[in-house]
Formats: sequence, C-alpha cells, structure tokens
Amino acid sequence: MNTSAMGLVDSAMARLFLPDNRPDPYTPAGELRAAGPVHRTPLGLHLLTRYADCAAVLQNTAWSHADEAAQLHPSVAAEHAAEEMPTSFLWMDPPDHTRLRTLVSKAFVPNMVTRLRPRIAALAESLVDQALAEGEFDLIQLIGYPLPLTIVCELVGIPAALHADVQRWSQDLARGFDPDPLMTPESHEARSTAAREFMAYVRELIDERKTDPKDDLLSALSAVEDRGDVLTETELLSTCVTTVVAGHETTVNLVGSGLLALMRDPDQLALLRERPELIPAAVDELLRFEPPVQLTTRSATKPMTVAGHDFEPGDGVVVLINSGNRDETVFADPDRLDVTRYHDRTNPPPRHLAFSLGIHYCLGAPLALLEMEILLEVLLRKVSVLEPLTDTPPYKPNLVVRGLAALPTRFQA
Repeated sequence: MNTSAMGLVDSAMARLFLPDNRPDPYTPAGELRAAGPVHRTPLGLHLLTRYADCAAVLQNTAWSHADEAAQLHPSVAAEHAAEEMPTSFLWMDPPDHTRLRTLVSKAFVPNMVTRLRPRIAALAESLVDQALAEGEFDLIQLIGYPLPLTIVCELVGIPAALHADVQRWSQDLARGFDPDPLMTPESHEARSTAAREFMAYVRELIDERKTDPKDDLLSALSAVEDRGDVLTETELLSTCVTTVVAGHETTVNLVGSGLLALMRDPDQLALLRERPELIPAAVDELLRFEPPVQLTTRSATKPMTVAGHDFEPGDGVVVLINSGNRDETVFADPDRLDVTRYHDRTNPPPRHLAFSLGIHYCLGAPLALLEMEILLEVLLRKVSVLEPLTDTPPYKPNLVVRGLAALPTRFQA
C-alpha cells in the first residue's frame, strides 16, 4: 500500500473510532471497505470490512468470542472480569456458552415471545398516545427506553420502581463495551459502579425469589442455581444482568435510529403506510441499515486464513458489522433505505449481520423484532405526522452499542 493509500486508511480508521463521527460511521467504513478487506487497527486487532469475511468468521466456532474482555478491556483484571463486565454467555464458548444460553433461551422461544404480544401492544398504544398528547417530545426518553425496558424488566422480574436505576446502570454498562482506550476515566468508574450496584440488586431479588417465587426468569434461574449443578452464583447474577442490558439497550437504538431513518425518507414512510404488510421486512431493513451493535470481536483458536491474511492462534479480529451490512457486492444500492428489500421471502438478500450469525446469534432477536413491528404498526395507524425537530440529533459516545442520546420529535394525529 502506497503512502497516499495508507493516509486514507488512517484517516478513515480515526473517523470510524472517534466519538465525533457517531452520526455517520458508514462513510469511513465504506472507505475502509473500498481500500481492502483487512486492516490493522490501533487496538492491535485486524478489522474485517466485507460481508463474506464477516459472515464466515461469525459462523465459524474456531473463532472464539471468549477473549473480548482481554482484547478490549485490559484495565479489568481477569480475576474480577465477571464482576466488572457481567456479560455471561455473550463472551463464552461451548460448552459453557451452550449451557447458559440454553437456560435463558426458554424465556425467548417464539411461543413465549408471542405471549407478550398483548402486553407490548398495550404499552406501545399508551406510549404513542402520550407522545401525541405532548406533541413535541424526546422520542428516546418517551418511547425508545420505556417500551423495551419495561418489557424485559417484567420478563425478568424487576419491579417498576427500579426501572430508572436499571436504565442508568444499563447505559453505563453499554458504554463500557467500548474499548478501554476510547473511554474516559469517568466512564471506567461508571461501568464498575453500575456492575457492582446492578449485581448487588439482582442478588437481593434472587434471595427474595427463593422464598417467594414468581412467574419470571429470576425465579426460574434461581431455582436452577439452588440445585447447584448447572449454574454458579456468579453465572446467575451476570446472566440476569446481561439479559436485561442486552434485552433493551440495543432495541432502544433500533427504535431511535430506525424511526429517524424513516422520518428522513418520507417516500419509504409513505410506502409503509400504503402497504403495512411490509412492516416485518422494514424492520429487517432498518437493522441492516442502522445496526444497533456496530462491531464485535473474535480470536483465532487455530491457524486460519481470512481474505488472504494468515491468522495464528490468539490473533484477534474486529468484525465490522456496519460495513458488512452495506457491502455493495452483496446488497444492491446499500446506502439506500429500501423497506421492500427483505419482503420477497422466496429470494431474499443475505441475512444482515445486526443480530450476528452462528452460535452467538442474538437470543433476544424475536422479542426485538416483535417490539419494533408492533410499534411501527401503532405509529402508522395513529400518527399522521412524524418529524424530527432537528437535523443533527445528539448521539451517545458509544462505539460498539451505537445510538441516539436524544431525538426531539413532533407527532400529530
């Protein structure tokens, strides 16, 4: 690579990682993709930019997800990782990943999620009615957080009085997924504090459930832990915290970024009004277009070659989801929002990477899809005018779990 090309790659890499560019990570991602399939990052990991390579790594269990804490969070001592970064099975490989994921998956199987439909619909109706009554409001705080946060807390068994605390803890933990060098000392401390406080609170709830079980995930998992044969206390606590954080932080970003994308594209919004049967396909397209999780990491467990680059055991890669989802060799006109893209189920484009692929495919995907589909249905039925009140809404500084900090919006019936 000549000096000029190296300069372009360095510039794009900086813009990709720096917080000031959160509104548009896709331009530097596209520049990196055009420059080549593999680039070394300032973190020492190699970044994969193209769909085929990203998908291949995500689906290959020889690429481990167990080293992300060590790769991105060296400030967290290994012996305290579970307490400082409660990620449970997210950062595990089989057999532990299989064991823990199987326990939690019972709460997210399709028939269980379907049972939640009436509750989600009633909550979506109430939130949209409140937004219409206010007229102008912050969509993130009025709808984006309350919808998925309420549902996942009810699913797990966290009372409404604690939802504000859970939201604060979850925001600090989601920020903490970013690489340590990109975080401020205050963010480091907030992550540690949130982990300690959240796990301490869940420990109290679990103690309550052991004497007074309810019909919720906490009761089910604490009963398993009581047997002492499948689940340790640390695994139980981190699994509950992970389920809550992952069960709503990403959906908040889908709601915010997805609705902003639709409001910025009136033709696509009008098409959804005319053809509401497109709503499920539109949600998939919004996930491709604005993935709530922008990247993930993997490490090689044996010698492997990806995109012509040789990797040795222990070598790490960054799977750049936002780039793979806009790979022009895979998706026609990838920078254009097209709510019909996934509608033809007989010949759909390749699956987007927003939920990952392989054994780490998002456990909460059915719930996130249902929440967004129901919200869109309610909005399109009740709201005739949806428009942002600013062209430049603020974004959180988060690199990995990217989303809007606020979205001033106007609704009109």
